[in-house]
Amino acid sequence: MLHTAAEVKEMLTNLIHHLKSTKNLYVKNPEKDFTRERKLSFEKVITCLLGMGGGSLANELMDQFGCNADLVTVSAFIQQRNKLLPSALETLFHRFVEKSECASLYEGYRLLAVDGSALQIPTDKNDMDSFFPGASNKEPYNLLHLNAMYDLLTHTYTDAILQKGRVRDETRALTDMVDRAVSTHPTILLADRGFESYNVFAHIQEKGWHYLIRVKDGGVNGGIGHGLDLPSQDEFDVPIHLLLTRSQSKENKKLLTNRNKYKHIHYSQNFDFLPQKADSEAHALFYKISFRLVRFRLPNGTYETVITNLNPESFPSIKLKQLYAMRWGIENSFRQLKHTVGLLHFHAKKAEFIQQEVFARLLMYNFTELITAFAVIDKDDKRYTYQANFSVAMHICRLFIRSNTPSKPEIFIAKFITPIRPGRSAPRVRTAKSFANFSYRTA
Repeated sequence: MLHTAAEVKEMLTNLIHHLKSTKNLYVKNPEKDFTRERKLSFEKVITCLLGMGGGSLANELMDQFGCNADLVTVSAFIQQRNKLLPSALETLFHRFVEKSECASLYEGYRLLAVDGSALQIPTDKNDMDSFFPGASNKEPYNLLHLNAMYDLLTHTYTDAILQKGRVRDETRALTDMVDRAVSTHPTILLADRGFESYNVFAHIQEKGWHYLIRVKDGGVNGGIGHGLDLPSQDEFDVPIHLLLTRSQSKENKKLLTNRNKYKHIHYSQNFDFLPQKADSEAHALFYKISFRLVRFRLPNGTYETVITNLNPESFPSIKLKQLYAMRWGIENSFRQLKHTVGLLHFHAKKAEFIQQEVFARLLMYNFTELITAFAVIDKDDKRYTYQANFSVAMHICRLFIRSNTPSKPEIFIAKFITPIRPGRSAPRVRTAKSFANFSYRTA
């Protein structure tokens, strides 16, 4: 367990050293790349990528190396980073998560949330997997899709999968992250609509985890509730025990009339626990899945429907409502990741360079949250509870990475605080966040 900011930095430094010791796995030309002693060594390039903000590449390099006669040029840095495989920063992120994991629990459960977010990148018409031509006379653009798993109590990312916008598959990304996740504690996974899938529920069930996932409300066509017989009341909590099958034999068609007990999974739907096509001559195969479908009223008068396999005695509907509200933590983290950490401000156009920066930003987000946790904030005689200003904390941690601050950055972080004002809300404004052009960066 990590106890000080210095230990967090030392752990990260050791991981970078270890990455260097096996650098042949992470460079394009193992016989030549990073074999000579240069100012931009393997370790220094990695550290530079971690310490970058939202300024232009030239300004970032001046901030990190200073303004002197042997200033590192933009061209030199690009040539050096081009030697790295995209997997270098991704591997470093996953190893950092593994070494720094320290679970906080909610009534004995670890709370993980999964969500996705679109990232607009420089336009490249040749990359058809991410290119969108635009509509209604709008400019064409390219998108990446970041799928992330986030610990709601430690405020850190535990996993991430990056996909190109046109071939994104959020539910497959979720099941992959669930399958490879390691957790020594009982776990509840929370997710919004878009992850409504029997395949998702089954993967989480097989993992031995619990889930709380929002689904389409009111039996909307295509939603889980549409295929079930549900009460007519506005609010309900219905236990469902289903046998899933791909078979449509005569015998099974009769069974499928009981919609709350049998469910046919079409061969075109992903479901990893039944053969894709049923053998008409073999006995029908079934997969058993149990859950609750719960509908409750929100303070604004609207209704939400969630699906969960949590015990109704320990988690009645009123508690599910409170628990699901905690999912908003991952939405806040995406906002900080984009606007504070700088995920909207890339320093390259090449897809592999952008992948480097995405995982560098995720790692720096975790690095900042871990160090901020050590900041001791005075709570005496204050009207509100206060928390560290994440924007300032991120800047201090960037300086800490660059070795430009004392060994105890948490002391400085504790000096910059903001009040927590519970109960505040505002309408969510959905606007496209465009790529920040290289010519328009802060000086």
